[in-house]
Amino acid sequence: MITLTQITLGFGLMLLLMLVGLHVGAVMFLLSILGASIFISPAILASLGNQIWADTDNFVLLAIPMFVLLGELLVRGGSTDKIYNSLSDWLGSLTGGLLHTNIGASAMFAAVSGSSVATAATIGRVALPALKTRNYSPQLVLGSIAAGATLGILIPPSINMIIYGAMTNTSVGRLYAAGVLPGILLTVLFMTVIVVMCRIWPQLATDRVAHAPWSVRLKRLVDLLPMIAIFAIVMGSIYLGWATPTEAAAVGVVCALLLLLSYRTLTLKLVNECLLATVQITALIVLIVTGAACLNYVLGILGVPQALAGFLSDIGATQLQFILMLLVFYIILGCFLETLAMMIGTIPVVFPIVVAMGIDPVWFGIFLVIMCEVSLITPPTGMNLYVVQGVRGEGSIMDVMVGTIPFLLMMILLVALIIVMPDIVLWLPNWSFGPG
Repeated sequence: MITLTQITLGFGLMLLLMLVGLHVGAVMFLLSILGASIFISPAILASLGNQIWADTDNFVLLAIPMFVLLGELLVRGGSTDKIYNSLSDWLGSLTGGLLHTNIGASAMFAAVSGSSVATAATIGRVALPALKTRNYSPQLVLGSIAAGATLGILIPPSINMIIYGAMTNTSVGRLYAAGVLPGILLTVLFMTVIVVMCRIWPQLATDRVAHAPWSVRLKRLVDLLPMIAIFAIVMGSIYLGWATPTEAAAVGVVCALLLLLSYRTLTLKLVNECLLATVQITALIVLIVTGAACLNYVLGILGVPQALAGFLSDIGATQLQFILMLLVFYIILGCFLETLAMMIGTIPVVFPIVVAMGIDPVWFGIFLVIMCEVSLITPPTGMNLYVVQGVRGEGSIMDVMVGTIPFLLMMILLVALIIVMPDIVLWLPNWSFGPG
């Protein structure tokens, strides 16, 4: 049995190699080879190929390129402007004005794209020009875009949930159902903190959007229907048991193609760009997944999960104490690692302990996704911070970092709520699919 000191040194080496810039997939392959060679036998390396094949020969993973392609088509197809303008009619007159539109548009786009980075870039390109000439706090504008975009990995469909489900043998359909209520609740919390801040400090958003006539509102409301329809078709087919997540994603791609055809923006050039981007992103994700498969295999042979579970048992840690330890651990880790690296790099070690502690895998999946959301806007490596600043193209990134602080607090509040009331996560999957 490997010792706790050796486990700590191995995990520290993994973090160090990632921090110096090595790709997370390469780091996992390297640690797998080192662990097998030093602690087991070099002969075990011959079986890694079979292990990679076994872990990647998974129909669920086919949903990844489908959902990536769906997001790419919608990002490049010009539907975001229509969504933003329509939501401005309904949300722009609230306290906080167009800041609510940033959150609402992010939530709606997240419901079909599955990517936080794509959501940040897309909403940022639309929102920043619209808000540049208005009297809004730059920090709060940037923070609302960066934080709102994190909803892309919580509100289904989510690529992160697909990867988590494939790595842990957890139903992706249940994970999708579990993400709906927390996603809606987080959206409401984001909008609530905007209202509270703008009432306390009215100077943060003094330029509200005038009430649009009802005729204009209803006319523009039609622009929201295609996105709502795609979400309803994709998620409804999964919840009703008519399609697997992979099949539902393929149907979503067909719907997106038909939508772009109706907008007259569908061209061979656009399709080619979307396909190339899909191949690049999918290849990157699958490389990480295969590296994690090898590492998981070696860690299982070495007995790492059993050693850590034994340590927690020896110190008498309860479920709540373990979750709080994970909360602090992931907040710190999120300051230094990219989202996928943080999630995939820790699942092989953490998940067996989660199961041993009796924590529901679906609940833990949503908890982990929320912590990944936190990492997206946590300095110094939060991806959304740099995406929004890159779209902005001027000023200091400190404006984005300061602007995300209220929204970070709302994410921590959401974590506290799902710890105290786990049914926020588990009620809908239990209602849709039966008790897990």
